[in-house]
Amino acid sequence: MTGRTRLLRILAPAIGLMLVVACTTTPPAGSPTPGATGVASPPATPVAGGEVEIFSWWTAGGEADGLNAMFGVFESEYPQYELVNAAVAGGAGTNARAVLATRLQQNDPPESWQGHAGQELIGTYVAADQLEPLNFLFEEEGWMDVMPEALIPQISHDGNIYSVPVNIHRANVMWFIPAKLTEWDVQAPTTWDEFLATAETLREAGVTPLAMGEQWTSLHLLETVLLGELGADGYAALWDGSSDWSSAEVTSALETFDQVLGYTNADSSTLSWDAAAQLVVDGEAAFTIMGDWAEGYFVSKDMDPGAGDFGWAPAPGSVGVFQWLSDSFVLPKGAGNREGALAWLRVAGSKAGQDAFNPVKGSIPARSDGDRSLYDAYLQSAMDDWARDDLAGSLTHGVVASDAWKSEIDTALGLFLGDRDVAAFQTALVDACASAGACGE
Repeated sequence: MTGRTRLLRILAPAIGLMLVVACTTTPPAGSPTPGATGVASPPATPVAGGEVEIFSWWTAGGEADGLNAMFGVFESEYPQYELVNAAVAGGAGTNARAVLATRLQQNDPPESWQGHAGQELIGTYVAADQLEPLNFLFEEEGWMDVMPEALIPQISHDGNIYSVPVNIHRANVMWFIPAKLTEWDVQAPTTWDEFLATAETLREAGVTPLAMGEQWTSLHLLETVLLGELGADGYAALWDGSSDWSSAEVTSALETFDQVLGYTNADSSTLSWDAAAQLVVDGEAAFTIMGDWAEGYFVSKDMDPGAGDFGWAPAPGSVGVFQWLSDSFVLPKGAGNREGALAWLRVAGSKAGQDAFNPVKGSIPARSDGDRSLYDAYLQSAMDDWARDDLAGSLTHGVVASDAWKSEIDTALGLFLGDRDVAAFQTALVDACASAGACGE
């Protein structure tokens, strides 16, 4: 069974439920319908204007530029509102979510906030009853016809849809400068064994083989190593309880991860992801592994993928697998300007909004009807791969594990980065899976 087949088989029941909610006018008794008890409906009296605070962690390079591009669409379509950009930098959203948690505890939500589709959304905000369902908005805007079938269950719970996805990102991408690889007489490796051999050649030439940043980027690296060593099915099995974190295969993958870390920059803990990418731009490092928001960063440096100014390849071992994540926006309960929040969500889910945002940010639209001509060579390749590759969800970016499970993994990783004890790291990962309830007793 391929990774894509596994994903669609797991999600099939939820997909069917979503189609019932979106497409039927007389549902079975007891089924939730837009406007029914438990499902939010539009308010009768719209708010004329006011501030609309949008909370995200998009502050660097292409991601900030992309957000501003979507702001421009909003301001054109809804000039009566004043947008407030409440972005918080750092940690791939870790810092922002900490600030957000405090605000929610104080009953002070922004009008809308960015979150990752998957367990981050469902296991955190939906579980805490902090979001309004958005079935009515999907019906009004016709989004069930244009949003990816496999994505709807990742933003849904008990028949209700809870966020508006604005994009699809790929996590498992290795970035490089082709001219530099030619200068160093190396090629982008296709397996982790090839990477280790290539890394030795680069180190002898005085080049850092792999640029890495602060700890969350090492978690991102870990998930790509696990994917590359275990394959799409083996990787997926780690998260659904059908595989054993104590297996010899996981041991081998963790040992590979340990070896790969030996070829990263010594100052990684002090760098952001984009500073690590800059090491590649400057020719100080050969590769960096990062999601394709890095593409937006390279483009923001006036680099053209069509001209070969930078290159990309699937992270070693993951050819034919698209490790995905999706950014989305939500409607919080108690939003101070609910109509303004709904206006923002309409733009976030619109073709105009997504085609303004994604080509700049370095992602592809969540909608299936995006204008392909607006997207550069890399993004068009990502569109093609998304349509045909096996799918694997990202750990770092909220798809496959709850925040609590991910936090335990991240804590174990922090200890490992200090002592490099593979056996202890694996034991901690086994314990984290058991604590999350995914691996039995």
